[in-house]
Amino acid sequence: MLVHICCSVDSHYFIQELKRVYPKEKLVAYFYDPNIHPYSEYELRFLDVKRSCDKLKIKLYKGEYEYEKWLNAVKGYEDEPEKGARCEICFDFRMKGSAQLAFKLGEKKLTTTLLMSPKKDLEQLKKALEKECKPYGIEFLAVDFRKNGGSTRQFKLAKEDKLYHQNYCGCIYGLKKQKENKAFIDELMSPISRQILPASIEARIALYKKVRSLEKKGIPFELSREKFLNYRLLKALIKINNQAVKAHILFYSHFKNAWTKFSLDNDFKGIYKSLKDEMIFLDFEYFNALCKNKFKNYENFLEKPLSIEQEIKLRQKLLEAYNLSPIIILKQIPKGRYEISAKSEIYFDTKEKIAFL
Repeated sequence: MLVHICCSVDSHYFIQELKRVYPKEKLVAYFYDPNIHPYSEYELRFLDVKRSCDKLKIKLYKGEYEYEKWLNAVKGYEDEPEKGARCEICFDFRMKGSAQLAFKLGEKKLTTTLLMSPKKDLEQLKKALEKECKPYGIEFLAVDFRKNGGSTRQFKLAKEDKLYHQNYCGCIYGLKKQKENKAFIDELMSPISRQILPASIEARIALYKKVRSLEKKGIPFELSREKFLNYRLLKALIKINNQAVKAHILFYSHFKNAWTKFSLDNDFKGIYKSLKDEMIFLDFEYFNALCKNKFKNYENFLEKPLSIEQEIKLRQKLLEAYNLSPIIILKQIPKGRYEISAKSEIYFDTKEKIAFL
């Protein structure tokens, strides 16, 4: 039997129930979800599905990330609600790919862990399985393991086994709808500096890689959640004498004003504190000295800056705790007319962390 897998939270319990109900069936898993966006989230979900399958000792195939094909398939249905026409097309798309692999592998049955998701319509999934299995002569199984407390046991097991619990179904349209009342979509943000932002998808990938490593080494630990104030720089443009200049803005630099301008009558060395929006400018030489000359030159720093944790420590070294003044690092601080256009957000958030026992 081929089991299409959408995520570890749904698959972990579902597969164990399949083993109980169909003890003679040899199960093979298939992660085929080109609807998931962004790609980093796709990789994160596969990482944890692989971890789950390793625990359950079943073989796992990884499907291609055919995102453009999926986009074309659902074109025109972008504004459909959850469990609407777009979901029907999405199920057909993924079940077709799964049925094709089942036929190629010689598997006689096909099912999907999407049946375990409380956000999915069982009748839609049953129709998709039946429709896509029929041309290949494959038997479909649309079992309902949610009933009789199944969903409660599912989430209990996921928590016990420390599985990654995503906060949206997967596709960009569902994510957009879920975040429509927010100023930005956190999951779609990734800095060009390649820094790992707190509570980002990249941070979760790093966390769950460590989880997997600790499990393999047999080191006991727990996963806990904590609330904190998160930060995102949404945009920034710095001009000196009408010319855009390269700059780096430290984490937790909060801009009160969307646009600020002022003039410097002299060149400054080291540090300049502006009364406008309480901004602080550091030249690279001064900044690099604070970092014990870690960087070869300014370009090297821009390509590979400090980690977010290191930036926070530096901010605390320069300023008092809870100070949110913008700290901007320039190659030099020349005289001239400065214009700063920027927008940032500070917001309540939660993140997981590892606690060793």
